[in-house]
Amino acid sequence: MARSARLSRPTILIVESEAIIGLELAHWVAKLGSVALLASDAEEAVAILDANPDIQLLITDIRMRGSMDGVRFAHHVRSQWPMIKIVVISGFINTPPSALPTRSVFIAKPYKPQDVWAALSHLAPGRGTRPPTDQAFLPF
Repeated sequence: MARSARLSRPTILIVESEAIIGLELAHWVAKLGSVALLASDAEEAVAILDANPDIQLLITDIRMRGSMDGVRFAHHVRSQWPMIKIVVISGFINTPPSALPTRSVFIAKPYKPQDVWAALSHLAPGRGTRPPTDQAFLPF
């Protein structure tokens, strides 16, 4: 019974080095009914991925501290966990789509709740096309 409840709530890993942005995004994702896990860099994210095989979606910023930027990390995730959906976010929109791994989505900062909602809708199509109107979200 617990397993079916867990499957009904997608698990999303958010990798964001700016704590306030990561926390706000994780809070919003959780309010939408998903399980939100948060990491501040690629190394921490890999440990979380290794410990949580149910992660279905990765949201990663391009700029982060540590040994990998978000694009390199997204490619690493694609090679190690090929079934995870990937959303790459950045305030630097000069990232060409060809630099991203296959089957990934790019969202430019500042993003709107609808942008993140669209990414989540790919994961769980039954959620509809627009976020609930009562959801608070700071667009960074």
